[in-house]
Amino acid sequence: MHQAPARVAPSRSRAAAYLALTKPRIIELLLVTTVPTQVVAAQGLPPGGLVLWTVLGGALAAGGANAINMFVDRDIDRLMERTKGRPLVTGEIEPAPALAFAVALEVAAFAVLWGAVNLLSAVLATSACLFYVFVYTLWLKRTSTSNIVIGGAAGAVPVLVGWSSVTGRLDWAPVVLFVVIFVWTPPHFWALAIKYSDDYRAADVPMLPAVASLRTTSIRIVAYTALLWALTLVFSPVAGMGHLYLGAAVVLGAAYLWMALRLLRDPSSRMAMRLFSWSITYITLLFGAMALDQLVRGR
Repeated sequence: MHQAPARVAPSRSRAAAYLALTKPRIIELLLVTTVPTQVVAAQGLPPGGLVLWTVLGGALAAGGANAINMFVDRDIDRLMERTKGRPLVTGEIEPAPALAFAVALEVAAFAVLWGAVNLLSAVLATSACLFYVFVYTLWLKRTSTSNIVIGGAAGAVPVLVGWSSVTGRLDWAPVVLFVVIFVWTPPHFWALAIKYSDDYRAADVPMLPAVASLRTTSIRIVAYTALLWALTLVFSPVAGMGHLYLGAAVVLGAAYLWMALRLLRDPSSRMAMRLFSWSITYITLLFGAMALDQLVRGR
């Protein structure tokens, strides 16, 4: 039986505690993939209002999903160093208000996207929340080493939302982008989980680095990174991208694979965190190049 640590005194305002429930840094990362996808779908700058409403709806949907995740995981969050400062662990917010807040965000997200964007985008954003909560959080996270592999699909849906917000439909290009994010997620998250593998073991969560050796995890990271690189190159002809994107995809993918191979040679927490940081830079630069490619070609 795990001993729960004592609650710490709140050190932020109530509003800040509610904001923390939404995991704003994760929301930022999701939106980094949404807006460039809109640019590609529009083959140039989409209407500013459309971008604003899509970003707002996407942020609300992601924030609601993250808050529900914290509600469900509050028992194991108190056992992990990385998560013991979350509002439901510290007691800054009680579970019932937190869940009500999360559901309200999801309802608002659906209303915003349906009213200001289109129904397909609203349905896609809601489906991502449902998948994240029911498939990843409630089922796979505590039962399978494939938790983040399958559960990561929820984080790939924003590219579908971005594309459908502009076109009102889905095509092969956003499907390939969906798979790009789907494949990027496991090596990105496993790199972080290497540092916090003791946390996952303490909470009995079978995240790969907590149940497999560092070498096994590093080999998986290399394999997924190589596949990711290939998929980013496939996206170029499928979406009709130009030389700017293709060049960026080649260089960034090579750098990512080189970093992953360095982790394989030096499977340490320090190297894993460098890879984790690079994975965020990588996806930001890749999608930035994607948008820039379309903006330059559209001039």
